[in-house]
Amino acid sequence: MVRYKFHSRMASFFCVLAVLVLFSPASAAEFPQKGKAIQLLVHWAAGGSSDIGARLMASGMEKELGTSVLVVNKPGAGGQIGYTALSQAKPDGYTIGSTNFPSAVSSYLDPGRKAIYNRKSFELLALHVVDPGIIAVKADSPYKTLQDLIDASKAAPKKLRVTTTGIQTDEHFATLWLEQLSGAQFARVHLTGSAPSVTAVLGGKIEVYCGNVGDPQVRGSEFRVLGVMDYERSPFLPEIKTFEEQGYKIYFGSSRGFAAPAGTPKETVNILSKAIGNVIKTEDHKQKMQNMGLTLRYMDPSGYQKYWDEFEAKLRELMPLIHNE
Repeated sequence: MVRYKFHSRMASFFCVLAVLVLFSPASAAEFPQKGKAIQLLVHWAAGGSSDIGARLMASGMEKELGTSVLVVNKPGAGGQIGYTALSQAKPDGYTIGSTNFPSAVSSYLDPGRKAIYNRKSFELLALHVVDPGIIAVKADSPYKTLQDLIDASKAAPKKLRVTTTGIQTDEHFATLWLEQLSGAQFARVHLTGSAPSVTAVLGGKIEVYCGNVGDPQVRGSEFRVLGVMDYERSPFLPEIKTFEEQGYKIYFGSSRGFAAPAGTPKETVNILSKAIGNVIKTEDHKQKMQNMGLTLRYMDPSGYQKYWDEFEAKLRELMPLIHNE
């Protein structure tokens, strides 16, 4: 009788265990499931550098993960449409999205935009690219150094015009930060992209170009770059001093990373993050990003978290300045 009860209990135990295994969610080791595609939401139109960089990453991730990674463009409202979709996606690892700064942060810090997401709406996967900001002038400009430009702006406040690619863009915040530290006062001209900004400066309609290292025009002979907003000199502009080297601790630009919806299992996050890191290490990816003039800067979830927190803190400081303009 005792032996019978023992075998009966053991049989019941294994039956329950079998049911749990059969009906429990797939374990992290089984992510991604063979044949199940991952969607990568890109919050900008096809063809831009953010889209191209994401597509290069998607191609590399397919090789790392053994499944399709499909780029889905969701442009509009300065990235807000895409971020909203990402925040509301099922947190199973099969929907991830790009996270571009400053838009991923500024969109929810501005109460007027009524974003339904914030930092806690996302599980961070990795930082991919940092495209540092630059200040440049025409090659024949009288301003030879960053300090020349600042001194001229302080002597004639709001007279020197500087380009941005729109309100709450990285150029907008960067010039506000420069004003905050230096006492300069520029007249910002918000245009619709880098191409019209280049045209306006080279045509003599605007004196100062604010953009990024990755803008191919500024690396040519028609521009004089006065400074790079990064912790170290850019390999694409090695002869140009950083802002810090010139006395202004400004580190800003356009950065791009990836995130998943909040609640995505930690094991799945780690698998995706590792795949992104492995892609970045490949010579093929390095070369293609170099050809685009983009600076690779991988950070894992914890590193990206710290980077996000510091960036958000700075934007909270600068955001009121936008509304006071």
